[in-house]
Formats: sequence, C-alpha cells, structure tokens
Amino acid sequence: MKILGIDTTTQFMNIGICDNLRIYTYSLHSGKLLEGVLMPTIKRILAVLGWQPKDIDYFVCSVGPGSFTGIRIGLATIKGFAWSLDKPVVGISSLDTIARNAISFYGAVIAPILDAKRNLVYCSIYKNLKGRLRRVTPYMLLTEHDFYKRAKGVDIVLGDAVDLYKDNIIRNIRGVIILDRDYWYPRPDNLIILALERIQDKKISSAFKIEPLYLYPKECQIKIIN
Repeated sequence: MKILGIDTTTQFMNIGICDNLRIYTYSLHSGKLLEGVLMPTIKRILAVLGWQPKDIDYFVCSVGPGSFTGIRIGLATIKGFAWSLDKPVVGISSLDTIARNAISFYGAVIAPILDAKRNLVYCSIYKNLKGRLRRVTPYMLLTEHDFYKRAKGVDIVLGDAVDLYKDNIIRNIRGVIILDRDYWYPRPDNLIILALERIQDKKISSAFKIEPLYLYPKECQIKIIN
C-alpha cells in the first residue's frame, strides 16, 4: 500500500509517505513560500521513490484548523491528485495530529491548542487509551477563558497557542504539563499513522466530499470549489 500525505496548516510544510508500512517524512519551514515549493517538492520525492502519481493508493490531507491559506493550498493539491486519478482521500484534523505528539503519555488527557488569532484558540480534548487517542470533545473555537472552563482535568497541553498563554494555563489548570516547542506542530509521521488507522476503520472520503475544517463562522470562511 502506497500513501502520500501532506499537512500545510501551519508554518511548516509536512509531507509523509507510506510504502508498505515503511514511513518516510519531509518537513520544511515554508512560511509564505508554500505555494511555490509544495508541488516541486512532491515531484522530487516521487522521483526519488520511483513512483508515478497513479501508483499511490491513498491521498491524505490535513483539513485544519489552521492557516486558511495553507488549508486551501493543501486541500486543492490533494483534491487535484485524487480527482484526476480516481483515488480515495483521507482527511485528518491538525488537532488530531498534534495530539498524537503526546502519544507516549499513556492514560493522559491531552489538549492541543492552536492560535486562531483574534484572542481565540482552536482546541479539542483527547484521552490516550493505551496508545490510541479518543477525542472526547468537538473541535472547538474558544476564547482563552472558555478554554480553561473546558480543560478541567486536562493533564497535558501542547500547541503554538502555548506561546501566548503559558503562564495563564499554569495558573488555571492544576497540575498541567506543558510540552515544549518541539511538540507544538503536526508531524508527518503522525499524519500517516492516523491515516492508516482511518483506512483500517474504513473512514475514507473522496475528492468530491472532503471539506476543510475552519471552525470560524461562515462569513469568515474560504470556500474551496471542487
């Protein structure tokens, strides 16, 4: 089984490859250069592997939340591949991928939080059940204060919003462990591992059905046209 996965929801461009359960990863701090480097990088990776796009069995994309522009570029790229080749797509939330950075903390309650601007955070809460995450809340867009109300009992917080709210998190969530910057962003290996779980559970989509996860009200959203 061959899988190509991308996450472009943050300042990093992450590309994950699965070749018969062997996982290969590539990450680049792309910033505003994303649109110009994504496709050339994918082409180079496929050339090194000796793959043609038609050889890929599943395409995987992070659907957000995160950078509106990054989500748009990533989804458009994966939709283009999957539609033209009639291949299935797996959509993964960036919050799921970041939460998996804390997978070694068995039994923990984990809360990834991302800076959503406007003094808001994207977040969700997970329980680590022997190395497999179970999400116990919806994906949420919350004020800082509302996050603390929802985060009672959380053991671990991680994500780039920590940079803004670290001191307040420590004051408001008793006994919390805050993971450092190395854990704040999606990792391509976790994207692929989650995709393999979705494929095993038959939770797959198509280029025509996969949608972005923006969380902001509709008037703030960018529509991606199939």
